[in-house]
Amino acid sequence: MLKRTIDIVGSAAGLIVLSPLFLVMAAAVKLTSPGPVFYRQARLARGGREFRIIKFRSMVDGAEHRGARVTRAGDARVTRVGAYLRRHKLDELPQLLNVLVGDMSLVGPRPEVPEFVAHYPEEFARVLSVRPGVTHRATQLFRNEEDLLARAAEPRSFYVERILPRKLAIYLTDLDRTSVLDDLRTILDTVLNRTVAIELEFVAGGVQPSRGQNAAGRPAAAPTAVPERRTAAGSLR
Repeated sequence: MLKRTIDIVGSAAGLIVLSPLFLVMAAAVKLTSPGPVFYRQARLARGGREFRIIKFRSMVDGAEHRGARVTRAGDARVTRVGAYLRRHKLDELPQLLNVLVGDMSLVGPRPEVPEFVAHYPEEFARVLSVRPGVTHRATQLFRNEEDLLARAAEPRSFYVERILPRKLAIYLTDLDRTSVLDDLRTILDTVLNRTVAIELEFVAGGVQPSRGQNAAGRPAAAPTAVPERRTAAGSLR
């Protein structure tokens, strides 16, 4: 109940305070690239229910039909304004609307597309027991995900086989350990961008990130085993 109260108050306050910025970003998206201001995509919420996540459109209209489903750094489909929004994660801000209506929480595991959930059904069964979030410790650790994918020979497979399992391991570790205070710290870390990002060697080398000491002073926790992939690779978001 307290978490949901924080979500409602925080998202409503964020939408009000950021409304001038929303207008500027919406105008920039609309005036520099043909197509809608917002991009909506099917993701899975708590209990496996499907919902539409909302973002500022950062790619050309119909980008999903013009190339690979995975987005990596340097993707030609990303607009000039979109590149700026993605670099600073500003395209994610409309998800405050998803939080306000109850589809998401301010802090929680990032919602995935249904195709990805099928790769790790047992792990996602637990992850989907809570509302997905706008941000999470794993989100901060992998905030340079597009750069990691750009350096991979097969970006889609690299995400499914390397990055996603490590995100899942962090999500599962935090399910039973995260408190309201931890959520507030995560929000602060996100705003201040003060969590050290994962490097390619950690992912490619199979090193599991732990809740060790970082710039945010977060407490340590035992590493979690990386789940095994069970099905063939699907398409990325």
